[in-house]
Amino acid sequence: MVLALVNWISAMGFKLPHLFWYVSFRMVACAMTSMLLTVLFGRVFITGLARLKIGHKMRVGNVAVLAAGYKKSEEIPSMGGLLFISTILVSALYWIDLTHVFSWILIFSMLWLGFLGALDDYSKIRGLKKGVSPRKKMFFQLILGSLLSAYLFIPSVAKSIPLKPPKVKEHIEQTTHVMKELSVKEYATHYYIPFIKQPIVVTGVGIIGCFLLSLIVISGTANAVNLSDGLDGLASGLVMLPAVVLAMVAFLSNHIGLASYLNIIYIEGASEIAVFLSALSGALLGFLWYNAFPAEVFMGDTGSLALGGILGVAAILLRREFLLALIGGVFVIETLSVMIQVMSFRYRGGKRVFLCAPIHHHFQMKGWHESKVVIRFWMLGLLFALLGIASLKFQ
Repeated sequence: MVLALVNWISAMGFKLPHLFWYVSFRMVACAMTSMLLTVLFGRVFITGLARLKIGHKMRVGNVAVLAAGYKKSEEIPSMGGLLFISTILVSALYWIDLTHVFSWILIFSMLWLGFLGALDDYSKIRGLKKGVSPRKKMFFQLILGSLLSAYLFIPSVAKSIPLKPPKVKEHIEQTTHVMKELSVKEYATHYYIPFIKQPIVVTGVGIIGCFLLSLIVISGTANAVNLSDGLDGLASGLVMLPAVVLAMVAFLSNHIGLASYLNIIYIEGASEIAVFLSALSGALLGFLWYNAFPAEVFMGDTGSLALGGILGVAAILLRREFLLALIGGVFVIETLSVMIQVMSFRYRGGKRVFLCAPIHHHFQMKGWHESKVVIRFWMLGLLFALLGIASLKFQ
């Protein structure tokens, strides 16, 4: 919206500061906007949820240690994801370029998964049923992944969308900085592995694997964040770290000089991913004002599914799916802990590897205070994020 207004004023012959066109300025402005909106309207929003009796019921089974600690949490409002989804949407609509296809892909993905999560939360809270079944959740996540894959891998679909497509260039020779232009389908079949110079290029029937990988990334990330949303502030802080790294990657990918210097793919339009992720990071920082220990509101599936989905979609658009696995290492660990626990219980006669899964509950049962678990997991997340940033140069 701001860009459209600035371009219109410039077309009328008025001179405006170049500041409004700078991606870095829009990133900072968007983050500040979403953070301030979240903090300013958070209290009113939480009060409204409390009046509607939209409480949060923890599912801890027969684990007495956890059940005793979480009894008070049942009075704390849930569906707080609606708060930061709203502020992200308002900030993004104000600061991103609404003529670029990346902008609408991210907005649609957030609203699609946010609605799915809200439906699940509302069903549980009102006792209508046990929420949306895992199969239905997976189905709707796969629909989103299929739509994105159709845009990336079917040229006719990309051409039919009346929005600015990404303009992509890749180095022909890593040592000469000579670049060639790629089509949307060509760039979608290039995969970049952290710390490795040359991309993996998939051709022929291998594109089916690319399609499936996109589905796995979106669904896997959404559910991984959902699993990690079990302690006050844990998921909010853990999502912020990879979001900032991906925003940095998007900013560098949108600058042809920096992309050439770092030998990374140039994606014109990645700036809108950077601005959108800045809005997400700012909103989560504001949400932590109310979600940090002791939490006054929980994000629920409404927030966790939307956040994970955005990270997955952004990584796919930037061709950084494997980087996401690195910078989101804590999410990988959380997911693996659940998988290991289930497999062990099923195939080892009811034996468990962890005291409780996901693994953050394991450390709680070992006597760690909730806030200590959160801070230490944030520290581990920061380590993974720094490794991801280092991989951009050490390749």
